[in-house]
Amino acid sequence: MDVSDILIDGYGRLPETIEAAVRDLTPEQLRWAPKPGANSIGWLVWHLTRVQDHHLTGVIGGEQIYVTGDWGPRFGLTTDPDDTGYGHTPEQVAAVAPASWQTLVEYYGAVHDRTGKWVGTLTAADLDRIVDRDWDPPVTLGVRLVSVLDDDAQHAGQAAYLRGLL
Repeated sequence: MDVSDILIDGYGRLPETIEAAVRDLTPEQLRWAPKPGANSIGWLVWHLTRVQDHHLTGVIGGEQIYVTGDWGPRFGLTTDPDDTGYGHTPEQVAAVAPASWQTLVEYYGAVHDRTGKWVGTLTAADLDRIVDRDWDPPVTLGVRLVSVLDDDAQHAGQAAYLRGLL
């Protein structure tokens, strides 16, 4: 097994968890939070997708999928390429209003497809490339890929837990 196979497998586990967390939920259920100020299922899936889209576009190059389509309005938001949900206030979390569960699955699917095609081209040597010098130590591509995967998996699990509470 080579590095691209491992990454494809890791990222490939997310779509099923994400769809299971949101399938057939109403827009109201996607916005439900267990208490005021807590994250909703819709926000969690929007956020994990925004992080993958934003962070990996930074290393892949090109435009974020979020800004190349009508994604912002489909979530009740303006299309801000810098808004990934980090530091959101409770009011900002509540403002993320997916039009439907399909909107979440479609946006994640588009981001996931791009991620899968790209990681399929990587070699072990690529993982040592420095992609962010704003940290000490600087962040390598391998660390960035694992960080995004870990963040996404945690938020997908949180969304699945919230669905269970519904």
